[in-house]
This record gives sequence, structure tokens and C-alpha cells, in this order.
Amino acid sequence: MAAPPLEKVDTSPPVTSPDVDVVVAPPAPRTNAFMDTILDSYQSFHERRQALGLSNPGPVDEIAKEVQRSVFLTNQTFSGLRAELNKSFSIYPLFQISHAFATGSQMLSPYTFLALYGTDNVLCQAQLDSDASFSARFNSRLSNRFIFKSNVQMQPAQMGQPGAAQVSLEQDYRGSDFTAQLKSINPSVLEGGLTGMFIGSYMQSITPGLALGIEGVYQRPGGGMGPEAAISYAARYKSNDWIGSLQLLTQGGLQGTYWRRLTDKVETGVDVNLQFAGLSGSNAMLGGARKEGVATLGAKYEFSRSIYRAQVDSQGKIGCLLEKMIAPPVRLTFAGEMDHAKNSAKIGVAVSIEASGEELMEQQDKINPASPPF
Repeated sequence: MAAPPLEKVDTSPPVTSPDVDVVVAPPAPRTNAFMDTILDSYQSFHERRQALGLSNPGPVDEIAKEVQRSVFLTNQTFSGLRAELNKSFSIYPLFQISHAFATGSQMLSPYTFLALYGTDNVLCQAQLDSDASFSARFNSRLSNRFIFKSNVQMQPAQMGQPGAAQVSLEQDYRGSDFTAQLKSINPSVLEGGLTGMFIGSYMQSITPGLALGIEGVYQRPGGGMGPEAAISYAARYKSNDWIGSLQLLTQGGLQGTYWRRLTDKVETGVDVNLQFAGLSGSNAMLGGARKEGVATLGAKYEFSRSIYRAQVDSQGKIGCLLEKMIAPPVRLTFAGEMDHAKNSAKIGVAVSIEASGEELMEQQDKINPASPPF
């Protein structure tokens, strides 16, 4: 009986394409069953994440940005008279200066000078007030996902009050479906150990609409005081025309927001803030024992050449803000606020003028404007 023919082994070298320099080689042999199992699990998990089509949810401190920054009057209302003159010299790199004058307000300085310089990867901004208050920030986009932010504020001594200074350092990493953030305020090692406030947060998309996050705060003041810590949990759900967010502070606090777009020009927002900190003990970070709550309702309407915002809260405070574009370089702003509980009222009027030359108008047609890492 004849023996079966021997199997022929191919000993020829790997084939390469004449147009491609990459050699097609067989996969590397697996030798460690434990590591192979971990790698297979990670690869399977990574492929499932990609199949869901998840997007970046943003940081924890921006889960309510549609309500706090777009609809409400946060950091926008003012009192007294204010005039601003803004001058843009270039759109790439971005270079602007601003002169602001104010009177009749206890919150605004009589004169403020601001300068801003920015490219796609760098942002430099400095502000100097007539009362010698100074603030500056420097942001750098180290890569497409990693951004470094720094901020410095200095306040001189006034009317018997001591001066103050604050340094803030922040690192943001934005993945395809998560955001990790680490922030430190006044970090120091000059008082016998590490002092300052440190905040770390992580936000992860779970589904195309749902994102969950956690934030931790560690504070160690100087002067021999002991450290303190706090943890909060965050959730955000985004639909086609509404967004809801909820943040729970384990030491005693709950904040929920709801934003909805009624039409193309109308947005509404609701914010409910409940504080029940310190009921089981004193906590210096959150203050003494208290149990209170505030509910705020706001609306935003965009006209063709103006924007109107209004809000009312459960403490009897009503506010409104109207921005009107008189002409392309001139914007007029009216602000009003009435507090029924304190029997007080505020009103403010501001004029802003944007000055730009013909060269800047020509640049807008030829050069894409810079997008600094704000």
C-alpha cells in the first residue's frame, strides 16, 4: 500500500504589493491565556462602544450649561451705566482689545482694560481694572484631546480689607465618549504639606442620550486645619428638543435642571436647587446647618436683531435682559432686576461698539478665524 503524499510546506517569503511597502504578516502567536482573555474582553468592549455611536458628554460642571449660560441671566445682569469699545485687529491670530467704562454700579470698576490673543492652540487673556485688580488666563491645546488651563487673579487691599490672590490650574482630557478633568486652586507645599483645593471629575456617555459622572472635592486649608472632602454624582439626558440634568451632593444638596426648545427662536429652562447640608453635623466646606430651596424659571426669545431673556424665582426676584443690535457695530443692552423680598430694584443700560477696519473685513473672506481653547 503506497504511503500518502507528504503535505507541502510553503517556505516562500511574504508577498508584498509593488505599490505598498507594508509586508502582510500573520498575526503574532498567543502565549499567555490570562493576558489574551483581558485583551479580547477589552477589544470586544471597545467595539461595542464604537457601535453605539456615543459622543463626548462634556465635563461635569457643564451639564446644565444650556440653562445656566444660554437662558438664565447668570453673569449677564448688571446695574448702572456701562460703555464698551472693542477693537479687533486680526482674526488669525485672533487679537482684540477692549475698553469698558462704568458708573453707578458697586460691582463694576469705573474702567477696565482687556486684551486677548488666540490661535487654534493658544489663548492668552489679561484684564486690568482701575482699582488695580488684575486677572489673566492662559490656555493651551496640547493635543486634540488634552487642554491645559490656568488662571490668576489678584485683588489689592481696599477699605481695611486685606488683598487676595488666587491661582487655578486645570487639565481637561476629552475622549470620544468621556471627559476627565482635574483642577487645583491655590496649590502649595510651603505650609508643611500639600494645601489648597483639588477637584477631580469624570463624565461618561452610557447611551447616545444618557451620560453619568462623578466629581470629588478635596480641600486642605492652611493654618493647621484638617482636610475635608465631598463627592457628588451627576446625570444628564439629552433628547432631540430637551435636556435634563441632575446633580446630587452626598453631604447635602440636590440640583436639577430642565431645558427645552419650544420653537426655533424660543428656549425655556427650569432650575431647582435644594440645600439640606449640615443637618447631621457641622461642615465648614458647606457652611452651617441649613434647609432651603430655590426654584427658578427662565425664558429666552431671539428676534431678528435682538435677544430677550427673563427669569423669576421662588424668592420673589424677577429679572430681564434685552440685547438690541442697533447697527452692525453698535449693540444696546437693557437690564432690570426687582427683588420683592428685599424691596429693592436695579436697572442698567450698556452700549457696546465693535470697531473693525477694512483690512479685517477682507480677512474674513480669505482666512478662517481662529478657534482658541476657551
